[in-house]
Amino acid sequence: MTQGKKRKRKLSKRRRAVYRRRRIVVGIALVLAVALTVFCVYSLGRGMAAIDTTIRHDDLMAVSRKPVPAPKQKSKVKDCTASNVKLSLQSDSQSVPVGGAMKFTATITFVPKDSSSCLVDASDHSRVLTITSGGDTVWRSDACDVDSRKLLLAAGDTDTQTMTWNTNRSGQTCTEDSKLPKVDAGTYTAQLSMRDHPKIVSNKVTITVQ
Repeated sequence: MTQGKKRKRKLSKRRRAVYRRRRIVVGIALVLAVALTVFCVYSLGRGMAAIDTTIRHDDLMAVSRKPVPAPKQKSKVKDCTASNVKLSLQSDSQSVPVGGAMKFTATITFVPKDSSSCLVDASDHSRVLTITSGGDTVWRSDACDVDSRKLLLAAGDTDTQTMTWNTNRSGQTCTEDSKLPKVDAGTYTAQLSMRDHPKIVSNKVTITVQ
């Protein structure tokens, strides 16, 4: 028995129109999907390029913002010497209890020899207060480093500072006052001097710790 040939199904006009519309819709969707993909890839590429450009620009700006060291300028003003600077020292009182604090008034006075000026470092590390007992150096104000305090002195200029000795003994290294041992009762001598100019010294002040 031979198999009969299948009869080809014939679509109506309405069915064919529906299929055509579906193909058109699917085609449009595919075109939109491809266009969206291309747009995303393009936008991503532009964004990465912009970021790279920004980073490079920031790097260049960071390099250009590096501080340029200022050229060193040599001053024509001379440093003060024993011939044009005078030191004087006064204490608030003549005695202080053991463990107490003694305040001093340290004064630098410019003594003009002519119309010129001079430079002096008036910091506690340069203008030094020294406390002694006989031949024993008990305390110095320059035990710890401090920033310099340069002054330009001219005719009639004076610099006055208050300095305090907490009746303690300074060590070989910089140590907080609160950790330094207190001195015993006795007689002590205070005097100012310039660290880099040994000839510049003040009057001596005698104080009693009791």
